[in-house]
Amino acid sequence: MRHHNVNRKFGRVAGQRRALLRSLAISLVRDGKMTTTEARAKELRPFVERMVTTAREGTLASRRALLTRLGGEATGAKRLVSDYGPRYMERQGGYTRITKLPSRVSD
Repeated sequence: MRHHNVNRKFGRVAGQRRALLRSLAISLVRDGKMTTTEARAKELRPFVERMVTTAREGTLASRRALLTRLGGEATGAKRLVSDYGPRYMERQGGYTRITKLPSRVSD
């Protein structure tokens, strides 16, 4: 049964979906903000928020877990632990915000 299993597929197999989320997360951590579709942003939000919660711990084990989630991207894991972890230490969640863009002129 498929109860409570409502992940978006994006027309990709599981490995490609993981790679997509990983690359979106890396660019979000690196740049601080990004432009993407609403569906991808909504799927990316829990992925990134779990990583920020892990980064708040700041232990060696959490750094290694972040490295695994980011596919070996050391600068992204370091930035999560050094910048985002201390910044959101007092907050209990809700680290990301999705803002909708106006529709394109050509649409």
